[in-house]
Amino acid sequence: EYARARAPGRVGHIGENLLAPTLIAYGDEAQKRRFLPAVARGEELWCQGYSEPEAGSDLAGLRTVAVRDGADYRVSGQKIWTSLAVEADWCFVLARTDRGARRHRGLSFLLVAMDQPGRIAVRPIRQLSGTAEFNEVFFDGAVARAGHLVGGEGAGWRVAMGLLAQERGVSTLVQQIGFAAELGEVVEAAVRGGAVRDPVLREQLVRQWAELKVMRWNALRTLGAAGDAGAPSVAKLLWGGWHQRLGELAMRVRGAAAAVGPADWSARAPYELDAWQRLSLFTRADTIYGGSDEIQRNIIAERVLGLPRQERS
Repeated sequence: EYARARAPGRVGHIGENLLAPTLIAYGDEAQKRRFLPAVARGEELWCQGYSEPEAGSDLAGLRTVAVRDGADYRVSGQKIWTSLAVEADWCFVLARTDRGARRHRGLSFLLVAMDQPGRIAVRPIRQLSGTAEFNEVFFDGAVARAGHLVGGEGAGWRVAMGLLAQERGVSTLVQQIGFAAELGEVVEAAVRGGAVRDPVLREQLVRQWAELKVMRWNALRTLGAAGDAGAPSVAKLLWGGWHQRLGELAMRVRGAAAAVGPADWSARAPYELDAWQRLSLFTRADTIYGGSDEIQRNIIAERVLGLPRQERS
C-alpha cells in the first residue's frame, strides 16, 4: 500500500527488508528481542557493510578484519557504496575473523554501532544524479559488542548469502509496484505528447510492460522457495536491466526536452534535475549495485548450469 501511494523512499528499508528477515532466520533470541522491535518502530536505521574498494561484487575477497578483544571484536577496514550510512545508527558488517582462511571461509557477520567517534568515519560519494546515497565507511578499531555476532564465528558467508537472497529475490515484489507506477507515467506522457505514434517506441513500451509482468510472475514463483541457488541472481538480472531500460525510454519519450532542466542554471547554483532525469541517471547503477550483472551470470553459470568455475585468487 505504501508503494502504491507513491510515498517517499523509506530510509529504514535496509533494516526492514534485509536485516530483519536475516535476524529472524539466523539470529539468536536475544538479538531478535534487542533489534527487531526498534527496526519495526523505525527507531534505529541500518546500513550494509559489504562491498570494499578491492572487493565489490566479488565479496569473498574482502579485507576488513575483526579481531577478538575479550568478548568483543575490533573491526578495521574500509567499506564502499554503503547506502544511507550517514543516517544509519547501525551497520551489519561482513568481516574476516580468520586471517588464515581463504575466500568465503573465515568470515563473520557482525552488528556494529555507527556512533563511535574516532573509530568510524563516513564520507559521502556524490553521484551523477547530484545526490549522495552511497558512502565510504572507514573502521579503525570499531567495537562490535559481545552478543552482536550473528550465526556464529566463521558463519558469515552463509548469513550474508541468506541476506542477499532477500535483497535480490522476492523482496523485489514491492519494488515492482513502484516500477509499475513509473512505467505508467512514461506511457501516459508518450500518449499525451504523441510519442506513442512512433512504432518503434510503442513496441518498446509494450515490451517494458510485458517484461514487468514476467518479473512479477517469477518473483511469485520463487516466493518461499529454498535451495534454488540461481533464483536471486535471475531476479537481479531481470529488474536491474529492466529499470535501466525504463530510464532510457523515459528520455526517448521526452525527446529533446529531456536535456532541459526544470530550473535556470547558473554558476552560482548547482544544476537541478527533474524526476525523470534523476531516474535516467541513477538507473545507470542498477546493473552494478547489489551484485553486478557479470557476477550474477557467473553464479548462474557455476551453481545452476554446472559450468567450470572461474579461477579466483
